[in-house]
Amino acid sequence: MSTNAFSAKRGPTSGLGGAYAAFALLGLVWGSNFVFTKWAAALISPAQIVLLRVIFGFLPLLVVALATRSLSWRDWRHAHHFLVMSVLAMAFYYFAFAEGTALLLSSVAGMLSGAVPIFTFITAVAILREEPINARTIGGTVLGFLGVLLIARPWNHDVASANLAGVFWMIAGSFSLGFSFVYARKFVSPLKLMPLALTTYQIGLALAILALTTPFRGITAVFGDGRASMGLVIGLGLCGTGLAYILYYRIVGRLGAIAASGVTYLPPIVALVIGAALVGEPVRGLDLVGMAAILAGVAVLQWGRSK
Repeated sequence: MSTNAFSAKRGPTSGLGGAYAAFALLGLVWGSNFVFTKWAAALISPAQIVLLRVIFGFLPLLVVALATRSLSWRDWRHAHHFLVMSVLAMAFYYFAFAEGTALLLSSVAGMLSGAVPIFTFITAVAILREEPINARTIGGTVLGFLGVLLIARPWNHDVASANLAGVFWMIAGSFSLGFSFVYARKFVSPLKLMPLALTTYQIGLALAILALTTPFRGITAVFGDGRASMGLVIGLGLCGTGLAYILYYRIVGRLGAIAASGVTYLPPIVALVIGAALVGEPVRGLDLVGMAAILAGVAVLQWGRSK
C-alpha cells in the first residue's frame, strides 16, 4: 500500500493547503524538540529522555494503527529489517541527539541536525551508488561539512566554543538517521508495507530495546518540573514522535517524497529562533554562516535530485 492511502481520493490540487500546513507544523515540531530535550536533560539522563519520549510517542501511534487495522502478523517475517531500522532511526538516533543537546546550546544542536541529508547522500553514494559523483554532489557535500565545522569550531578551545563531545554525538546521530534512509530505500521500501504499520513496528521494537537497557532510577524526577514534563510528554512524545510521523505521511501522500523531504530544512532554523528568542541563547555570526552553509549544501544536493 502506498503513502497515497493516507490521503483522500480527490483532485490533484485538493487538500494541498492542509499538506503545506502539515509541512510547516512538522518543521516547527522537529525544530522545537531541541529545547524540550534541553529542559529534560537538566533532570534526567539522555537515555531516560529517549525512553519516555518513545513511550509517549508510541501509544498514540499504536491507537491509530489499530483503529485503521494497519497491523498484520504476517509483516513480522521482516522483523530483522524492523530491528535495524528501530536502532538506526529510533533508539540510537534519539539517544545521540539527546546526548548532544544536553552538552550544547539547543540552537547549536538544532543547526547541526541540518547535516542529516548530507550523511544520507554520502551513504547513498557508498551503498546505493545511484547518486553521481560530480561538481554538484561534491560541492554540496563540501558546503555541508564546512557548515558543521563553522558551528563546531574545533580550532577554538575557549569557553565560547561548542562542546566537541556534543558535536560528536550530533554528528553520530545525524549519520545514523541519514544511513537509515538509505537502508530503508534498499531493504524496506521493496517490501511495500504500509508506512503507518512500519513505523509502529519500529517504535515498538525501539521501546523494547530501550526498556531493557535504560536505568529507571530517578526517571520520575522530570515530572517534578511542570515545564520539563510537559515538554517531554507533549513536545517530544505526543508531537515530536507520534504526531510527527503522522504528519510526515500526510505530506508524502499529498506532495510526494521529494517535496516532502524539504521539511528537513526547517528544524535548524526553528531551533535557532526558539533558542535565541525564548531561551535567550547567544547567536554568533559564525553560527549563522555555518547554518547557511549546511542548508546551501543540502539545497544543492536536493536541487540536483529534483531536476
